[in-house]
Amino acid sequence: MGSTEKLTAARVEALFASDLATGCRAGRRRADAAIRRALRAHGGTRGCLAAMATEYGDHPETAVPRSAWARRLVDRLYPTHCTRG
Repeated sequence: MGSTEKLTAARVEALFASDLATGCRAGRRRADAAIRRALRAHGGTRGCLAAMATEYGDHPETAVPRSAWARRLVDRLYPTHCTRG
């Protein structure tokens, strides 16, 4: 996994673990703030991933749509640009 993919995954995990409501169409500043709060609250990226894993185990019916929402939000707010070599 490259650094771009790792950063994308970390953002998704942090937004999943954040206090933003599922479905929220936050802008970049609001998402950045939510990511920072989640990282602090959960002790970093591993803590956010652990919170995500716990939710998948305890509440898969809500974890799946929340994960999809977080990924869509990250894709919209933090686009990656591929270049050909």
